[in-house]
Amino acid sequence: MEHITLLIGLVIATALVFDFTNGFHDTANAMATTISTGALGPRVAVGMSAVLNLVGAFLSVEVAKTISGGIIDESAGIRPAMIFAALVGAIVWNLVTWLAGLPSSSSHALFGGLIGATLVSVGAHGVHGDAVVMKVIIPAVAAPVVAGLASMLATRLTYRLGRAADPAATSRGYRVGQIASAGLVSLAHGTNDAQKTMGVITLTLIAGGSLAPGSDPPLWVICAAGTAIALGTYIGGWRIIRTVGRGITDIQPQQGFAAQTGAAATILASSHLGFALSTTQVCSGSVLGAGLGRRGAVVHWGTAGRMVAAWALTLPAAGLVAGAAAYLADRGTWGVTTVGVIGLAVCAVVRTAARRKPVTHANVNDAAAAEAPVPATVPVPAAPAVHLAPTTPAVRLVPVTVVDSASEPAAEPQPAPGPAVPAASPVPPPASAPTTV
Repeated sequence: MEHITLLIGLVIATALVFDFTNGFHDTANAMATTISTGALGPRVAVGMSAVLNLVGAFLSVEVAKTISGGIIDESAGIRPAMIFAALVGAIVWNLVTWLAGLPSSSSHALFGGLIGATLVSVGAHGVHGDAVVMKVIIPAVAAPVVAGLASMLATRLTYRLGRAADPAATSRGYRVGQIASAGLVSLAHGTNDAQKTMGVITLTLIAGGSLAPGSDPPLWVICAAGTAIALGTYIGGWRIIRTVGRGITDIQPQQGFAAQTGAAATILASSHLGFALSTTQVCSGSVLGAGLGRRGAVVHWGTAGRMVAAWALTLPAAGLVAGAAAYLADRGTWGVTTVGVIGLAVCAVVRTAARRKPVTHANVNDAAAAEAPVPATVPVPAAPAVHLAPTTPAVRLVPVTVVDSASEPAAEPQPAPGPAVPAASPVPPPASAPTTV
């Protein structure tokens, strides 16, 4: 293993923490629709996804090269403290969006963190602007649109081909297909997202003089990054799984199969080309396209709007946090320590807030609160009459019997009705003596 100083070791450990948060933040990408349709149980689904994420980490290193030598200029004076600040910015944004249940992009959080920290510590010349545009921004806009259109067309084709088939048998068949397509997405996720952490660790080793510029990730880096993302995936980001599986649209097995297949094809193709796109955006766009592809499906545009807003904010927000962290980290050891303490404090606050309303494998398929239907107990527009009822005189006059005292003598109060005296049987007058004519 390369010579590693204490600071480099701290940065590597932080990178693996980010990789762990990336895993549970992005579990929904592969398994949300599979869990929501019942194709797999929650625990089995995340376990399968974790194993395939680990396998995918060994399939390619093209994305890792994009991170370590494509976006950031290795020779511009990159320092491990700057990379540490970038990772803290990415982790903070990941945790905040996870708490809100928003499927934001872990990849863009990392890119934003690296760009923001580099701009503060090194300057604009440390960022390859053309690479950012070509390999980050353009794929960020194009990939979810392409995946969504492909998913929408696949969904329509699927329903058209199966309209004469038995619905129950069709659903069972597509659930089996969902398992295979979900496995493919998990494999693709490991191939794309695990490599981003490999690239960051490799960049750190190059910045610290432990590796030569342009080096590929060492084997131990690949193993560590793959294991970290697999463990995070197994933990399960249940909040985001609920949003993607239930909050965007109501998913049927046919839609789930179409969405996952389209997403997997898009991610694998981009990994082969070295595009470090957001698997979250691709998978969420596919789910939205599947909702638009089925007639009668309900698309929750409120959730979709918040999701797109989170996508747009991820790069600048993570960049701002990382820039502030880099400013402190550049002050020396006390600055690095301060950044670490603040990062740990944010993690503790988010964990405490999450435990107040926990989302687990037991309640992940409950309807999302933000898009739940209006409950029956909510008052309707005529409800104000209910509040006026206690004060209206008509309620007090209902049991009162009105008697005309001018035409009839006052009667004694009537006893309570009972079986003793029938009301319809008058008593005959007493018998009198016979009259003699």
